[in-house]
Amino acid sequence: MSPSVLISIAAAKGSTPRDAGTSMTVTATGQSGTIGGGALEWEAVRIARHMLQSGKPAERRTVVLGPDMGQCCGGAVTLDFTVGARATPSSAGPIWIWGAGHVGRAIAAVLAPLDAGAVTLVDTSGDRLPDPLPDGVTPLVASDMTRVVRHAPRDARHFILTYSHDIDLTLCDALLRHGFTGCGLIGSDTKWARFRKRLAALGHAEEDIRRIACPIGDPSLGKHPQAIAIGVAARLLRDTAATTNKEKSDRDFNIA
Repeated sequence: MSPSVLISIAAAKGSTPRDAGTSMTVTATGQSGTIGGGALEWEAVRIARHMLQSGKPAERRTVVLGPDMGQCCGGAVTLDFTVGARATPSSAGPIWIWGAGHVGRAIAAVLAPLDAGAVTLVDTSGDRLPDPLPDGVTPLVASDMTRVVRHAPRDARHFILTYSHDIDLTLCDALLRHGFTGCGLIGSDTKWARFRKRLAALGHAEEDIRRIACPIGDPSLGKHPQAIAIGVAARLLRDTAATTNKEKSDRDFNIA
């Protein structure tokens, strides 16, 4: 593995491109993630690569974006540079996407860079998976997808969009029995009405069935795969922000 430098925003004041906690990784020839800011990121990458050449293990820099970088944001960031460190895994729960068709691929590609949760893309054949896979997406091939539901973390969020309504239904049934944090099903109102009746006939209570969202995304954006993916991502980001703000509010209340 190539030597790398983890660049983390330790503090952010005023108007800044990204918030504290954001990080990126830099090697001699590449980088992943972003701390934003154009000139700020360019300078941070330059510092990181100089550290790789000089052997310096760590450094902290505070950058005032206006005077130092000529940027109009008006804020300041404190950057930590650490050779060999790894980014802290996302605190968001994992995401399992069932089905690697056009919509599944679009959702995986949009969610993977957002740090919304580790993404697993499931389908019945390796030939159905995108090649190459988006960075950060884990492939899972299972001839019977329902049988691997038991391996999914119970705090995962699921999106069901396979090539078969029958498989979609069995996955809904299996996930309701297994447990999840969130679950979305692609489909029309007619499909969902039919599924609700069939899931009730399988013994699921109406309040549990209502935990499955159908359709997914934002229908007002249209039915193009990327439009659906954007709607899914927007909802996940809103939910994550709401959870983060609630946790911060609870901590502030307890401190007070």
